[in-house]
Amino acid sequence: MTYTYLLILALIQGITEFLPVSSSGHLILLPNLTGAQDQGQVIDVAVHVGTLFAVILYFWADVKQALLGLPRLLSGKTDTPGARLAFLLILATIPVILAGLVLKLTGLSDMMRSIAVIGWTMLGFGLVLFWADRTGPEIKTETDWTLRDAMIMGLWQAIALIPGTSRSGITITGARKLGYTRHDAAKLSMLMSIPTIIASGTLLGLEVASTADAQAARDGAIAAAMAFVSALAALTLMMRLLKTVSFTPYVIYRVILGVILLVIAYS
Repeated sequence: MTYTYLLILALIQGITEFLPVSSSGHLILLPNLTGAQDQGQVIDVAVHVGTLFAVILYFWADVKQALLGLPRLLSGKTDTPGARLAFLLILATIPVILAGLVLKLTGLSDMMRSIAVIGWTMLGFGLVLFWADRTGPEIKTETDWTLRDAMIMGLWQAIALIPGTSRSGITITGARKLGYTRHDAAKLSMLMSIPTIIASGTLLGLEVASTADAQAARDGAIAAAMAFVSALAALTLMMRLLKTVSFTPYVIYRVILGVILLVIAYS
C-alpha cells in the first residue's frame, strides 16, 4: 500500500469520523469506486485509534472527569459528576455492542457493505437529521443528560452499524429530537464515540493481532498519526461552526452523495 493511498484513507477517516457524514461509508466506498484493494482490518484499526486519541484530547477535561469517577462507579455509586458521566457513557454503549455482535454472528454486517445500501442510508438518514435539527427544540445542555436520554441515544447509535448511517450523525439526530442544543448534541455524540471506538477497536485488534506483520504495523502507525491530525482539525472546526451554523450543510452533502451513489448502484 502506497503512502499516498494511506494518506487518503487517513484523511477520509479523520475528517469524516466526527462529521455527520459516515466515515465507515466513505472507507467502504473508496475501494469500491476506485477499484483499489480494500485497506484491510489493520488499517481500519489504526485509523480508528488515531481518531480515538483525537476526541480524547479535544474533550480531555470531560474524559478525565469520567476516568476519575470510575472508582466511585465501581463501588456502586453515581453521586459524583464523574461517576455519573462514566455510567451514562457505558449505558449508552451497550446497545451498539449487542447489535454489533448480532450482525457479526449472523454475517449481516458483510452483506450491508454495498454502494446501494450506503446510498440509501446516506440520503435517508441525512433527511432524518435535517428533520430533527429543524424540529428539535434547543432547551437542554450536556448537564441535563439523563439515564433515559442516554438509553435513547444509545439505541439511535446502534442504527449506525448500517454502513452510510453515520454514528455521529444518528446520535446527534437523537439528541436534537430530545431537545439538546446543537453544540451539546454534538459534544454528547463525541463523548459517546470514545467507549464505542474502544469496543470496536478492541474487537478488530484481537482479530488482526496474530496476522499483522512489520510492514502492516508500520503502515498502521502512519495511518493512525495522519488520522489523528485530520480528526482533531475536523472536530475543532465543526464544534466551532456549530455555535453559528446548523447541520444543513452536512445534510446537503449527504443528499447529493446519496443520489450519486444510487445512480451508480442502479445504472
